[in-house]
Amino acid sequence: MIVRDMPEEQYHRRPELSSTGARLLLDSPAKFAYAQTHPQPHKQAFDVGHAVHARVLGVGSPVEVLDYDSYRTKAAQDARDAAYAAGLVPMLAKDMGPINGMSEAVLQHPTARVLFEQDGGTPETSLFATDPETGVEMRARFDYYARIGVDFKTTAKSASKESFEKTVANFGYDVQEAWYQIVRRIITGEDNPFVFVVIETEPPHLIGIHQLDVVFRGIGERRARKALETYAECVASGVWPGHPTDVQLITPPTYYVYQEGESA
Repeated sequence: MIVRDMPEEQYHRRPELSSTGARLLLDSPAKFAYAQTHPQPHKQAFDVGHAVHARVLGVGSPVEVLDYDSYRTKAAQDARDAAYAAGLVPMLAKDMGPINGMSEAVLQHPTARVLFEQDGGTPETSLFATDPETGVEMRARFDYYARIGVDFKTTAKSASKESFEKTVANFGYDVQEAWYQIVRRIITGEDNPFVFVVIETEPPHLIGIHQLDVVFRGIGERRARKALETYAECVASGVWPGHPTDVQLITPPTYYVYQEGESA
């Protein structure tokens, strides 16, 4: 099922397994189970990303501009909390410069703009499917759903190829892509391209357009399938294991052995 107009908060309330949940499962089924009954509080650090998404994609939680210098005063804090309660993204007026700058950078970028203007494409599109191998109900939400699927990310670091390669490995974005592609493939039978549009939050808001190679995609696919199998096993058994209970033999990382050899 493909839903093109589902509000973000409604999507996140859905019970199907998401790529975020899959990545947490790969870390620890016990952590995943805990997160289901202990929702994380809102993180203000995500507000910039939400605001940029809303400006660039034209959908999502609207931005509420607050005319305060900071959130130190009670009035500012009350205004911020009221915006959150209303489903808005509160932003201080002084912080809107970078938001507008990033939005303009995307519009001026020759590749990013084309990706976000693909014929028939729709922003913030939700997909739901059942994995035929495990029976697990899955969900995915494309930032931009078109022939070429697009995921839009902001970064306080560099949007360069070298930096994003590390980011993909650190945050499991290979699993995210594989998850989205599996869901799309189940629904449409198609195996379409997928790219990441990454923009730097600091001026001049440079943009990197990245596509994972066959090795990265293969790793992501295997890890996504492991998450599906782990979830199915845990649901069936009712057991959500943490770390092994027996004694683990710890060996030094390769870089540590290398450093010691250099200093010897």
